[in-house]
Amino acid sequence: MGKKTQKTEVDVVLIGGGIMSATLGMLINELNPDINIEILERLDVVAAESSDAWNNAGTGHSALCELNYTPEQADGSVKIEKAINIAEQFEISKQFWAYLVQKGVIKKPEDFIRKVPHMSAVFGEKDVKFLKTRFETMTQQTLFKGMEYTEDKNLLKAWVPLMMKDRNLDEPIAATRMDIGTDVNFGSLTRDLINYLNKKNNITLSLSQEVKDIERQENGRWDVEVKDLKTGEKRAINAEFVFIGAGGHSLLLLEKSGIPEARGYGGFPVGGQWLRCTNEEIIKQHQAKVYGKASVGAPPMSVPHLDTRYIDGKQALLFGPYAGFSTKFLKQGSYFDLPASIKLSNIKPMLSAGLDNLPLTKYLITEVMKKPKDKLDALKQFMPTAKLEDWEIEKAGQRVQVIKKDPKHGGILEFGTEVVSSADGSIAALLGASPGASTSVAIMIQLLKKCFPERAKSEAYKAKLRELIPSWGQSLNNNPELCAEVRAMTHQVLKLD
Repeated sequence: MGKKTQKTEVDVVLIGGGIMSATLGMLINELNPDINIEILERLDVVAAESSDAWNNAGTGHSALCELNYTPEQADGSVKIEKAINIAEQFEISKQFWAYLVQKGVIKKPEDFIRKVPHMSAVFGEKDVKFLKTRFETMTQQTLFKGMEYTEDKNLLKAWVPLMMKDRNLDEPIAATRMDIGTDVNFGSLTRDLINYLNKKNNITLSLSQEVKDIERQENGRWDVEVKDLKTGEKRAINAEFVFIGAGGHSLLLLEKSGIPEARGYGGFPVGGQWLRCTNEEIIKQHQAKVYGKASVGAPPMSVPHLDTRYIDGKQALLFGPYAGFSTKFLKQGSYFDLPASIKLSNIKPMLSAGLDNLPLTKYLITEVMKKPKDKLDALKQFMPTAKLEDWEIEKAGQRVQVIKKDPKHGGILEFGTEVVSSADGSIAALLGASPGASTSVAIMIQLLKKCFPERAKSEAYKAKLRELIPSWGQSLNNNPELCAEVRAMTHQVLKLD
Protein backbone atom coordinates (compact mmCIF):
# COMPACT_ATOMS: atom_id res chain seq x y z
CA MET A 1 0.00 0.00 0.00
CA GLY A 2 1.12 3.53 -0.75
CA LYS A 3 1.18 6.54 1.55
CA LYS A 4 -2.19 7.49 3.09
CA THR A 5 -3.43 10.81 4.40
CA GLN A 6 -5.04 9.06 7.38
CA LYS A 7 -5.63 5.67 8.95
CA THR A 8 -8.58 4.66 11.09
CA GLU A 9 -9.50 1.50 12.98
CA VAL A 10 -12.83 -0.29 13.16
CA ASP A 11 -13.94 -3.80 14.07
CA VAL A 12 -15.74 -4.54 10.80
CA VAL A 13 -15.64 -3.16 7.26
CA LEU A 14 -18.56 -3.95 4.96
CA ILE A 15 -17.75 -3.32 1.30
CA GLY A 16 -20.81 -2.55 -0.81
CA GLY A 17 -23.99 -0.68 0.08
CA GLY A 18 -26.44 -3.36 -1.07
CA ILE A 19 -28.81 -5.82 0.59
CA MET A 20 -26.03 -8.21 1.65
CA SER A 21 -24.02 -5.61 3.60
CA ALA A 22 -27.21 -4.09 4.98
CA THR A 23 -28.40 -7.50 6.22
CA LEU A 24 -25.04 -8.44 7.71
CA GLY A 25 -24.73 -5.03 9.35
CA MET A 26 -28.17 -5.38 10.93
CA LEU A 27 -27.43 -8.89 12.20
CA ILE A 28 -24.07 -7.87 13.67
CA ASN A 29 -25.64 -4.85 15.36
CA GLU A 30 -28.46 -6.92 16.84
CA LEU A 31 -26.24 -9.77 17.99
CA ASN A 32 -23.20 -7.67 19.03
CA PRO A 33 -24.30 -4.02 19.39
CA ASP A 34 -20.86 -2.92 20.66
CA ILE A 35 -19.06 -3.71 17.36
CA ASN A 36 -17.82 -0.74 15.31
CA ILE A 37 -18.71 -0.94 11.62
CA GLU A 38 -17.88 1.11 8.52
CA ILE A 39 -19.93 0.56 5.36
CA LEU A 40 -18.20 1.52 2.11
CA GLU A 41 -20.13 2.23 -1.09
CA ARG A 42 -18.51 3.12 -4.42
CA LEU A 43 -21.52 5.11 -5.67
CA ASP A 44 -23.00 8.23 -4.08
CA VAL A 45 -26.15 6.36 -3.01
CA VAL A 46 -26.81 2.91 -1.57
CA ALA A 47 -28.73 0.08 -3.25
CA ALA A 48 -28.10 1.43 -6.77
CA GLU A 49 -26.64 -1.73 -8.29
CA SER A 50 -27.91 -5.33 -7.84
CA SER A 51 -30.31 -4.38 -5.02
CA ASP A 52 -32.12 -1.70 -7.00
CA ALA A 53 -35.72 -2.54 -7.88
CA TRP A 54 -35.20 -2.20 -11.64
CA ASN A 55 -31.96 -4.18 -11.51
CA ASN A 56 -33.13 -7.43 -9.90
CA ALA A 57 -36.02 -9.83 -10.28
CA GLY A 58 -37.64 -8.77 -6.99
CA THR A 59 -39.69 -11.92 -6.82
CA GLY A 60 -38.98 -12.85 -3.25
CA HIS A 61 -37.42 -16.04 -4.59
CA SER A 62 -39.14 -18.70 -2.52
CA ALA A 63 -39.15 -21.54 -5.09
CA LEU A 64 -42.92 -21.38 -5.43
CA CYS A 65 -42.80 -20.65 -9.16
CA GLU A 66 -39.16 -20.77 -10.35
CA LEU A 67 -38.91 -23.89 -12.51
CA ASN A 68 -35.11 -23.83 -12.65
CA TYR A 69 -35.06 -24.79 -8.93
CA THR A 70 -36.95 -28.01 -9.71
CA PRO A 71 -35.10 -29.75 -12.58
CA GLU A 72 -36.66 -32.64 -14.44
CA GLN A 73 -34.68 -35.89 -14.23
CA ALA A 74 -34.01 -38.39 -17.02
CA ASP A 75 -36.73 -40.71 -15.69
CA GLY A 76 -39.35 -37.93 -15.73
CA SER A 77 -39.27 -37.32 -11.97
CA VAL A 78 -38.69 -33.83 -10.58
CA LYS A 79 -35.96 -33.02 -8.08
CA ILE A 80 -37.17 -30.54 -5.45
CA GLU A 81 -34.48 -30.51 -2.72
CA LYS A 82 -33.14 -27.11 -3.85
CA ALA A 83 -36.66 -25.67 -3.87
CA ILE A 84 -37.26 -26.86 -0.29
CA ASN A 85 -33.97 -25.31 0.85
CA ILE A 86 -34.71 -21.95 -0.79
CA ALA A 87 -38.28 -21.89 0.54
CA GLU A 88 -36.97 -22.54 4.07
CA GLN A 89 -34.44 -19.71 3.72
CA PHE A 90 -37.04 -17.25 2.46
CA GLU A 91 -39.18 -17.97 5.52
CA ILE A 92 -36.11 -17.07 7.63
CA SER A 93 -35.84 -13.75 5.78
CA LYS A 94 -39.51 -12.98 6.41
CA GLN A 95 -39.13 -13.68 10.13
CA PHE A 96 -36.17 -11.32 10.40
CA TRP A 97 -37.98 -8.61 8.45
CA ALA A 98 -41.02 -9.04 10.72
CA TYR A 99 -38.76 -8.60 13.76
CA LEU A 100 -37.39 -5.37 12.25
CA VAL A 101 -40.94 -4.08 11.66
CA GLN A 102 -41.89 -4.87 15.26
CA LYS A 103 -38.75 -3.10 16.48
CA GLY A 104 -39.51 -0.03 14.38
CA VAL A 105 -36.47 -0.30 12.10
CA ILE A 106 -38.87 -0.67 9.18
CA LYS A 107 -41.82 1.72 9.49
CA LYS A 108 -43.95 0.70 6.51
CA PRO A 109 -43.48 -2.91 5.34
CA GLU A 110 -45.75 -2.27 2.35
CA ASP A 111 -42.99 -0.03 0.95
CA PHE A 112 -40.79 -3.07 0.35
CA ILE A 113 -42.99 -6.19 0.36
CA ARG A 114 -46.41 -6.91 -1.17
CA LYS A 115 -48.51 -10.02 -1.58
CA VAL A 116 -48.50 -11.10 -5.25
CA PRO A 117 -49.47 -14.64 -6.36
CA HIS A 118 -46.61 -16.76 -7.71
CA MET A 119 -47.42 -18.82 -10.78
CA SER A 120 -45.64 -21.17 -13.18
CA ALA A 121 -46.99 -21.48 -16.72
CA VAL A 122 -45.95 -23.91 -19.44
CA PHE A 123 -46.98 -24.59 -23.02
CA GLY A 124 -47.06 -27.86 -24.99
CA GLU A 125 -47.75 -31.45 -23.92
CA LYS A 126 -44.22 -32.25 -22.74
CA ASP A 127 -43.95 -29.29 -20.39
CA VAL A 128 -47.54 -29.72 -19.16
CA LYS A 129 -46.61 -33.24 -18.08
CA PHE A 130 -43.50 -31.88 -16.32
CA LEU A 131 -45.47 -29.21 -14.47
CA LYS A 132 -48.08 -31.71 -13.27
CA THR A 133 -45.35 -34.01 -11.94
CA ARG A 134 -43.71 -31.03 -10.25
CA PHE A 135 -47.01 -30.05 -8.64
CA GLU A 136 -47.70 -33.59 -7.40
CA THR A 137 -44.18 -33.86 -5.97
CA MET A 138 -44.08 -30.45 -4.33
CA THR A 139 -47.51 -30.55 -2.71
CA GLN A 140 -46.41 -33.53 -0.64
CA GLN A 141 -44.18 -31.06 1.24
CA THR A 142 -45.43 -28.73 3.98
CA LEU A 143 -43.90 -25.59 2.48
CA PHE A 144 -45.85 -26.01 -0.75
CA LYS A 145 -49.25 -26.96 0.63
CA GLY A 146 -51.92 -24.77 -0.91
CA MET A 147 -50.41 -24.81 -4.39
CA GLU A 148 -53.08 -25.12 -7.08
CA TYR A 149 -52.73 -26.72 -10.51
CA THR A 150 -54.95 -26.36 -13.53
CA GLU A 151 -55.21 -27.03 -17.24
CA ASP A 152 -58.71 -25.51 -17.23
CA LYS A 153 -58.63 -22.59 -19.63
CA ASN A 154 -61.64 -20.91 -18.02
CA LEU A 155 -59.92 -20.91 -14.66
CA LEU A 156 -56.75 -19.60 -16.31
CA LYS A 157 -58.80 -16.73 -17.76
CA ALA A 158 -59.72 -15.80 -14.18
CA TRP A 159 -56.14 -16.15 -12.92
CA VAL A 160 -54.32 -14.43 -15.79
CA PRO A 161 -56.77 -12.75 -18.20
CA LEU A 162 -53.98 -10.86 -19.94
CA MET A 163 -52.24 -14.10 -20.85
CA MET A 164 -55.38 -15.85 -22.08
CA LYS A 165 -56.83 -13.10 -24.29
CA ASP A 166 -56.82 -14.18 -27.99
CA ARG A 167 -54.80 -17.31 -27.14
CA ASN A 168 -55.09 -20.42 -29.32
CA LEU A 169 -57.18 -22.63 -27.05
CA ASP A 170 -56.07 -25.79 -28.87
CA GLU A 171 -52.56 -25.34 -27.45
CA PRO A 172 -51.92 -27.36 -24.27
CA ILE A 173 -51.27 -25.01 -21.36
CA ALA A 174 -51.01 -25.55 -17.61
CA ALA A 175 -50.24 -23.41 -14.59
CA THR A 176 -49.68 -23.62 -10.87
CA ARG A 177 -50.50 -20.85 -8.42
CA MET A 178 -49.62 -20.01 -4.82
CA ASP A 179 -51.37 -17.04 -3.28
CA ILE A 180 -48.74 -16.54 -0.55
CA GLY A 181 -46.15 -15.29 -3.06
CA THR A 182 -44.57 -11.87 -2.62
CA ASP A 183 -42.99 -9.02 -4.52
CA VAL A 184 -39.96 -7.59 -2.72
CA ASN A 185 -38.33 -4.24 -3.43
CA PHE A 186 -34.82 -4.92 -2.15
CA GLY A 187 -33.72 -1.38 -2.94
CA SER A 188 -36.31 0.06 -0.55
CA LEU A 189 -35.47 -2.55 2.11
CA THR A 190 -31.73 -1.84 1.82
CA ARG A 191 -32.25 1.89 2.24
CA ASP A 192 -34.40 1.34 5.35
CA LEU A 193 -31.74 -0.86 6.97
CA ILE A 194 -28.74 1.30 6.12
CA ASN A 195 -30.51 4.53 7.13
CA TYR A 196 -31.19 2.95 10.53
CA LEU A 197 -27.62 1.71 10.92
CA ASN A 198 -26.15 5.07 9.90
CA LYS A 199 -27.84 6.72 12.89
CA LYS A 200 -25.84 4.53 15.30
CA ASN A 201 -22.81 6.14 16.95
CA ASN A 202 -20.63 3.10 16.25
CA ILE A 203 -21.62 2.67 12.59
CA THR A 204 -20.46 4.86 9.70
CA LEU A 205 -21.71 4.96 6.11
CA SER A 206 -19.13 6.29 3.64
CA LEU A 207 -20.31 6.99 0.08
CA SER A 208 -18.28 7.55 -3.11
CA GLN A 209 -15.56 5.36 -1.60
CA GLU A 210 -13.75 3.00 -3.98
CA VAL A 211 -11.72 0.17 -2.47
CA LYS A 212 -8.35 0.09 -4.22
CA ASP A 213 -6.59 -2.64 -2.24
CA ILE A 214 -7.03 -5.08 0.64
CA GLU A 215 -3.93 -6.24 2.49
CA ARG A 216 -3.42 -8.49 5.52
CA GLN A 217 -1.20 -7.14 8.27
CA GLU A 218 1.23 -9.17 10.40
CA ASN A 219 -1.18 -9.12 13.36
CA GLY A 220 -3.90 -10.75 11.22
CA ARG A 221 -5.98 -7.58 10.79
CA TRP A 222 -6.72 -6.06 7.40
CA ASP A 223 -5.85 -2.72 5.84
CA VAL A 224 -8.49 -1.61 3.34
CA GLU A 225 -7.20 1.13 1.04
CA VAL A 226 -9.97 3.50 0.01
CA LYS A 227 -10.12 6.39 -2.45
CA ASP A 228 -12.72 9.14 -2.15
CA LEU A 229 -14.03 9.50 -5.70
CA LYS A 230 -15.13 13.10 -5.09
CA THR A 231 -11.98 14.49 -3.46
CA GLY A 232 -9.35 12.02 -4.69
CA GLU A 233 -8.14 11.59 -1.10
CA LYS A 234 -6.84 8.16 -0.08
CA ARG A 235 -6.99 6.59 3.35
CA ALA A 236 -6.65 3.21 5.02
CA ILE A 237 -9.13 1.50 7.30
CA ASN A 238 -7.73 -1.15 9.62
CA ALA A 239 -10.27 -3.83 10.51
CA GLU A 240 -10.50 -7.15 12.30
CA PHE A 241 -13.07 -8.46 9.81
CA VAL A 242 -13.84 -7.54 6.19
CA PHE A 243 -16.94 -8.54 4.26
CA ILE A 244 -17.02 -8.08 0.50
CA GLY A 245 -20.62 -7.74 -0.64
CA ALA A 246 -20.02 -5.67 -3.75
CA GLY A 247 -22.17 -7.64 -6.19
CA GLY A 248 -20.36 -8.50 -9.40
CA HIS A 249 -17.31 -6.54 -8.21
CA SER A 250 -16.76 -8.90 -5.26
CA LEU A 251 -14.53 -11.25 -7.26
CA LEU A 252 -12.07 -8.49 -8.17
CA LEU A 253 -11.85 -7.34 -4.54
CA LEU A 254 -11.51 -10.90 -3.25
CA GLU A 255 -8.54 -11.41 -5.58
CA LYS A 256 -6.88 -8.30 -4.10
CA SER A 257 -6.95 -9.92 -0.65
CA GLY A 258 -4.52 -12.62 -1.79
CA ILE A 259 -6.08 -15.34 0.37
CA PRO A 260 -5.37 -18.85 -0.97
CA GLU A 261 -9.08 -19.75 -0.75
CA ALA A 262 -9.78 -17.28 -3.58
CA ARG A 263 -7.52 -19.06 -6.06
CA GLY A 264 -9.27 -20.76 -8.94
CA TYR A 265 -12.44 -18.65 -8.74
CA GLY A 266 -13.51 -16.79 -11.85
CA GLY A 267 -16.58 -14.94 -12.99
CA PHE A 268 -18.77 -14.94 -16.09
CA PRO A 269 -20.75 -11.69 -16.46
CA VAL A 270 -24.34 -11.81 -17.72
CA GLY A 271 -26.23 -8.61 -18.49
CA GLY A 272 -29.96 -8.20 -18.82
CA GLN A 273 -32.85 -6.13 -20.12
CA TRP A 274 -36.56 -5.96 -19.38
CA LEU A 275 -39.54 -5.05 -21.48
CA ARG A 276 -41.36 -2.54 -19.29
CA CYS A 277 -45.06 -1.90 -19.92
CA THR A 278 -46.00 1.76 -20.36
CA ASN A 279 -49.76 1.24 -20.79
CA GLU A 280 -51.55 1.70 -17.46
CA GLU A 281 -54.66 -0.16 -18.65
CA ILE A 282 -52.58 -3.26 -19.47
CA ILE A 283 -50.66 -3.05 -16.19
CA LYS A 284 -53.91 -3.17 -14.20
CA GLN A 285 -55.04 -6.36 -15.98
CA HIS A 286 -52.24 -8.54 -14.59
CA GLN A 287 -51.77 -9.36 -10.92
CA ALA A 288 -49.26 -12.20 -10.64
CA LYS A 289 -45.67 -13.27 -11.17
CA VAL A 290 -45.79 -15.89 -13.90
CA TYR A 291 -42.60 -17.84 -14.55
CA GLY A 292 -42.00 -20.07 -17.57
CA LYS A 293 -39.22 -22.45 -18.59
CA ALA A 294 -35.83 -21.12 -19.63
CA SER A 295 -34.50 -21.62 -23.15
CA VAL A 296 -31.89 -24.34 -23.67
CA GLY A 297 -28.52 -22.97 -22.54
CA ALA A 298 -30.00 -19.97 -20.77
CA PRO A 299 -28.68 -18.95 -17.33
CA PRO A 300 -31.17 -19.14 -14.42
CA MET A 301 -31.49 -15.36 -14.24
CA SER A 302 -32.98 -15.49 -17.76
CA VAL A 303 -36.05 -17.57 -16.90
CA PRO A 304 -38.85 -15.65 -18.69
CA HIS A 305 -41.54 -14.15 -16.49
CA LEU A 306 -44.45 -11.76 -16.81
CA ASP A 307 -43.97 -9.94 -13.59
CA THR A 308 -46.18 -7.69 -11.48
CA ARG A 309 -43.98 -5.39 -9.42
CA TYR A 310 -44.54 -2.58 -6.93
CA ILE A 311 -41.88 0.11 -7.22
CA ASP A 312 -42.11 3.36 -5.24
CA GLY A 313 -45.69 2.43 -4.33
CA LYS A 314 -46.79 2.10 -7.95
CA GLN A 315 -47.76 -1.10 -9.76
CA ALA A 316 -45.54 -1.99 -12.72
CA LEU A 317 -45.44 -4.80 -15.27
CA LEU A 318 -42.22 -6.27 -16.67
CA PHE A 319 -41.37 -9.10 -19.01
CA GLY A 320 -37.98 -10.73 -19.39
CA PRO A 321 -35.24 -10.59 -18.56
CA TYR A 322 -33.38 -10.85 -21.83
CA ALA A 323 -29.80 -11.91 -21.23
CA GLY A 324 -26.82 -10.25 -22.83
CA PHE A 325 -23.07 -10.22 -22.59
CA SER A 326 -20.84 -7.44 -21.32
CA THR A 327 -17.36 -7.54 -19.85
CA LYS A 328 -18.58 -5.28 -17.03
CA PHE A 329 -19.06 -6.86 -13.59
CA LEU A 330 -21.39 -4.04 -12.48
CA LYS A 331 -24.00 -1.98 -14.32
CA GLN A 332 -21.86 1.05 -13.52
CA GLY A 333 -18.61 -0.87 -13.83
CA SER A 334 -15.72 -0.97 -16.29
CA TYR A 335 -15.38 -2.88 -19.56
CA PHE A 336 -12.00 -4.01 -18.19
CA ASP A 337 -13.61 -5.89 -15.26
CA LEU A 338 -13.55 -9.31 -16.94
CA PRO A 339 -9.95 -9.05 -18.27
CA ALA A 340 -8.79 -7.74 -14.87
CA SER A 341 -10.30 -10.79 -13.13
CA ILE A 342 -8.26 -13.31 -15.15
CA LYS A 343 -5.27 -14.62 -13.18
CA LEU A 344 -2.91 -17.56 -13.55
CA SER A 345 -4.81 -19.35 -10.80
CA ASN A 346 -8.20 -19.16 -12.54
CA ILE A 347 -7.47 -19.14 -16.27
CA LYS A 348 -7.74 -22.94 -16.56
CA PRO A 349 -11.09 -23.19 -14.70
CA MET A 350 -12.45 -20.29 -16.77
CA LEU A 351 -11.40 -21.82 -20.10
CA SER A 352 -12.73 -25.25 -19.08
CA ALA A 353 -16.05 -23.80 -17.97
CA GLY A 354 -16.28 -21.85 -21.21
CA LEU A 355 -15.74 -24.96 -23.33
CA ASP A 356 -18.28 -26.92 -21.28
CA ASN A 357 -20.90 -24.17 -21.64
CA LEU A 358 -20.85 -23.42 -25.35
CA PRO A 359 -24.69 -23.51 -25.51
CA LEU A 360 -24.71 -20.65 -22.97
CA THR A 361 -22.26 -18.66 -25.09
CA LYS A 362 -24.37 -19.28 -28.20
CA TYR A 363 -27.52 -18.29 -26.31
CA LEU A 364 -26.00 -15.01 -25.09
CA ILE A 365 -24.77 -14.09 -28.57
CA THR A 366 -28.26 -14.77 -29.93
CA GLU A 367 -29.82 -12.64 -27.19
CA VAL A 368 -27.46 -9.72 -27.88
CA MET A 369 -28.39 -9.82 -31.56
CA LYS A 370 -32.14 -9.71 -30.87
CA LYS A 371 -34.04 -6.70 -32.14
CA PRO A 372 -37.09 -5.22 -30.31
CA LYS A 373 -39.41 -7.23 -32.58
CA ASP A 374 -37.63 -10.47 -31.56
CA LYS A 375 -38.09 -9.55 -27.90
CA LEU A 376 -41.77 -8.92 -28.55
CA ASP A 377 -42.12 -12.40 -30.08
CA ALA A 378 -40.92 -13.94 -26.80
CA LEU A 379 -43.44 -11.83 -24.87
CA LYS A 380 -46.26 -12.97 -27.18
CA GLN A 381 -45.92 -16.54 -25.93
CA PHE A 382 -47.06 -15.17 -22.56
CA MET A 383 -49.28 -12.38 -23.89
CA PRO A 384 -50.61 -13.00 -27.43
CA THR A 385 -52.05 -9.46 -27.74
CA ALA A 386 -48.76 -7.69 -26.93
CA LYS A 387 -47.91 -4.64 -29.08
CA LEU A 388 -44.49 -3.02 -29.25
CA GLU A 389 -45.88 0.49 -28.66
CA ASP A 390 -47.02 -0.54 -25.16
CA TRP A 391 -43.55 -1.56 -24.03
CA GLU A 392 -40.09 -0.02 -23.69
CA ILE A 393 -36.63 -1.41 -23.00
CA GLU A 394 -35.38 -1.10 -19.41
CA LYS A 395 -31.78 -2.04 -18.68
CA ALA A 396 -31.48 -4.54 -15.82
CA GLY A 397 -28.50 -5.21 -13.56
CA GLN A 398 -25.31 -7.15 -14.20
CA ARG A 399 -24.80 -10.61 -12.69
CA VAL A 400 -21.54 -12.50 -12.41
CA GLN A 401 -21.92 -16.27 -12.39
CA VAL A 402 -19.30 -18.11 -10.34
CA ILE A 403 -16.64 -20.25 -12.03
CA LYS A 404 -14.67 -22.54 -9.73
CA LYS A 405 -12.13 -25.33 -9.93
CA ASP A 406 -13.41 -28.84 -10.50
CA PRO A 407 -11.28 -32.02 -10.40
CA LYS A 408 -13.15 -33.67 -13.29
CA HIS A 409 -13.78 -30.78 -15.65
CA GLY A 410 -11.05 -28.31 -14.69
CA GLY A 411 -13.68 -25.66 -14.06
CA ILE A 412 -17.46 -25.48 -13.68
CA LEU A 413 -20.02 -22.70 -13.90
CA GLU A 414 -22.08 -22.34 -10.70
CA PHE A 415 -25.58 -20.86 -10.96
CA GLY A 416 -26.00 -19.89 -7.35
CA THR A 417 -24.46 -17.91 -4.51
CA GLU A 418 -21.29 -18.89 -2.70
CA VAL A 419 -19.45 -17.50 0.31
CA VAL A 420 -15.65 -17.66 0.07
CA SER A 421 -13.76 -16.98 3.30
CA SER A 422 -10.23 -17.19 4.65
CA ALA A 423 -9.26 -20.09 6.91
CA ASP A 424 -9.28 -17.84 9.99
CA GLY A 425 -12.64 -16.28 9.04
CA SER A 426 -11.24 -12.73 9.05
CA ILE A 427 -12.39 -11.96 5.50
CA ALA A 428 -15.31 -13.26 3.44
CA ALA A 429 -16.89 -12.49 0.09
CA LEU A 430 -20.25 -13.34 -1.43
CA LEU A 431 -20.05 -14.42 -5.07
CA GLY A 432 -22.82 -15.29 -7.53
CA ALA A 433 -26.41 -14.21 -8.07
CA SER A 434 -29.71 -16.10 -7.76
CA PRO A 435 -31.45 -16.55 -5.34
CA GLY A 436 -29.20 -14.03 -3.59
CA ALA A 437 -31.16 -11.24 -1.92
CA SER A 438 -34.16 -13.37 -0.97
CA THR A 439 -32.00 -15.74 1.07
CA SER A 440 -29.63 -13.05 2.38
CA VAL A 441 -30.56 -13.51 6.05
CA ALA A 442 -29.79 -17.25 6.15
CA ILE A 443 -26.59 -16.73 4.13
CA MET A 444 -25.35 -14.00 6.47
CA ILE A 445 -26.16 -16.00 9.62
CA GLN A 446 -24.11 -18.91 8.27
CA LEU A 447 -21.31 -16.47 7.46
CA LEU A 448 -21.32 -15.17 11.05
CA LYS A 449 -21.15 -18.73 12.37
CA LYS A 450 -18.14 -19.42 10.17
CA CYS A 451 -16.30 -16.15 10.72
CA PHE A 452 -17.16 -15.55 14.40
CA PRO A 453 -17.31 -19.15 15.70
CA GLU A 454 -16.66 -18.37 19.36
CA ARG A 455 -19.35 -15.71 19.56
CA ALA A 456 -21.77 -17.97 17.68
CA LYS A 457 -21.31 -20.71 20.31
CA SER A 458 -22.40 -18.53 23.23
CA GLU A 459 -25.83 -19.06 24.76
CA ALA A 460 -26.55 -15.33 24.66
CA TYR A 461 -25.91 -15.31 20.89
CA LYS A 462 -28.17 -18.32 20.33
CA ALA A 463 -30.94 -16.85 22.47
CA LYS A 464 -30.82 -13.54 20.57
CA LEU A 465 -30.87 -15.41 17.25
CA ARG A 466 -34.06 -17.19 18.30
CA GLU A 467 -35.55 -13.79 19.17
CA LEU A 468 -34.73 -12.52 15.67
CA ILE A 469 -35.88 -15.72 13.95
CA PRO A 470 -38.27 -17.79 16.14
CA SER A 471 -37.92 -20.94 14.02
CA TRP A 472 -34.10 -20.84 13.86
CA GLY A 473 -32.60 -24.33 14.00
CA GLN A 474 -35.90 -26.03 13.11
CA SER A 475 -37.23 -27.20 9.77
CA LEU A 476 -40.57 -25.64 8.86
CA ASN A 477 -41.03 -28.23 6.14
CA ASN A 478 -40.86 -31.02 8.74
CA ASN A 479 -43.15 -29.23 11.20
CA PRO A 480 -46.54 -28.26 9.70
CA GLU A 481 -47.82 -26.62 12.90
CA LEU A 482 -44.70 -24.46 13.29
CA CYS A 483 -44.82 -23.53 9.61
CA ALA A 484 -48.43 -22.39 9.89
CA GLU A 485 -47.68 -20.46 13.09
CA VAL A 486 -44.63 -18.70 11.65
CA ARG A 487 -46.35 -17.81 8.39
CA ALA A 488 -49.40 -16.45 10.25
CA MET A 489 -47.14 -14.21 12.35
CA THR A 490 -44.94 -12.91 9.51
CA HIS A 491 -47.87 -12.31 7.18
CA GLN A 492 -49.72 -10.32 9.84
CA VAL A 493 -46.69 -8.19 10.77
CA LEU A 494 -45.61 -7.64 7.15
CA LYS A 495 -49.22 -6.88 6.14
CA LEU A 496 -49.39 -9.77 3.69
CA ASP A 497 -52.83 -11.03 4.75
